[in-house]
Amino acid sequence: MTERTTVRLPADLLSRAKRKAAAERRTLTSLIEDGLRLVVAGGSKTTRGKRILPPISKATGGLMPGVDLTDLSTVQEADDLDQVERMQRLK
Repeated sequence: MTERTTVRLPADLLSRAKRKAAAERRTLTSLIEDGLRLVVAGGSKTTRGKRILPPISKATGGLMPGVDLTDLSTVQEADDLDQVERMQRLK
């Protein structure tokens, strides 16, 4: 037995649901019914995927080989080369 009810939805959500139902060649009622079945069957817990953490550096620190901090022009040149490399990657 089916029953009628009134559901209030935000306009943008209703519009998206209508478009999805039309794209799948089905009624809005069947789309809502399937969605409710999924939510009710899942219980109160929401399933979340495993957290993906960003990679952690294992570097021990220190200067790169060949870098002499007493020679400012060499440090500036290395910085300039890094900047040029970053700009080329953006192209």
